Order: sequence, then C-alpha cells, then structure tokens
Amino acid sequence: MLGMLATVSAAPLNLMESRALPTPVSVATAKTYLAALTIKAEANADTYDRDLFPHWITISGACNTRETVLKRDGTNVVTSSSCAATSGSWYSVYEGATQTSAGNIQIDHLVPLAEAWRSGASGWTTARRQAFANDLTRPQLIAVTGSVNQAKSDSDPAEWMPPLKSYYCTYVRAWIQVKYYYSLSVDQAEYNALYKYLYAC
Repeated sequence: MLGMLATVSAAPLNLMESRALPTPVSVATAKTYLAALTIKAEANADTYDRDLFPHWITISGACNTRETVLKRDGTNVVTSSSCAATSGSWYSVYEGATQTSAGNIQIDHLVPLAEAWRSGASGWTTARRQAFANDLTRPQLIAVTGSVNQAKSDSDPAEWMPPLKSYYCTYVRAWIQVKYYYSLSVDQAEYNALYKYLYAC
C-alpha cells in the first residue's frame, strides 16, 4: 500500500476509501492502553529542538513523508514529477473544512514532536525520533488546515481539542494509541482529559 501511495503519477489519485490517518484502535482497546500509560510530569522542555526529529524523509522516489500524506489524505490529487501536489482537495477533519490548495494544508503530528520530547522522547535515539516523526503506520500523521494546526501547536488534549466535536473520539483514540506504542508518558491533566473524552465515546 505504501509503495502505491508514494508512486509519482501525473494522473489523479483518488483514495477516498483510505484517506486520512490509519484507523485508531477501538474504544475498548484505547481504554486498556490508557490504563497502562505512565502518569508523570513533563520534563526537558527547555532542551527541545525540532531538528532532533528528522522529518519528511524520502519514502519512495521523489516523494517524502509530507507529500505521501498529502496524496493519501487528499482527493483527486495530481502531482508533478517532483511529487509536489499541483491540484486536488483536502477535507480537514479537525474543523470540517475543505481546502483546494496544498499550500493551505499542513501535516500534523497528532502527538506533537515537542510533546513527545517532554514525554520521554528526549531519551530516544535519533533513529527512533525519526521513525516517530515519519510514522505512516500508526495514526500519527494527518493533513489538516494549516491555521488549525498552528492553533494546536504542541498542545495536548487537556489544552486543545479539534474544533469539530464529532472528531473527539477518533482524536483521543489515536493520541492514546501513539503514546502507548511509543511508551510515552502522560501528565495528570492530559490523562484526565483523555479519560473524560474517551469514556464519553
């Protein structure tokens, strides 16, 4: 599947049935994962540097991670020979808006890189941070409207949730799955918010 997504094509690529981030774990599984997360205060915020997470690596041919997600999450995406999206449309699930310019779209790290750093990634190898920053398998990367992504910044669910409330359940399941997979901790306020939203699913 990944090879198909990363193939450069001048023809429209329509992936309606598979667009947006990989489906998160079920509510029941997310509850199990949440109970297993370590609750502890965040640390090392002052040593965070985005460059410590090599991101937008080459996935296939001329296509990097960002371009791969743009094609995966868009509809009728047309790309140039350098894999840049020249046309298409993107439905931003965070607020329910459709964008028709790739320039208005950013690729969100659902669990932000700075959040991961404060939750345990500061002790990782560079290779593991690179894997996290380019993870196309877990529900960690998603194409959304740039202004909404900027409003989120590096906030956790205690500080920010998508404007579209109908997406809350998907969002917290994805957040919990990523944190669990990478053995990242949660702070108390974050845990409380995740518990509240998850048990309302």
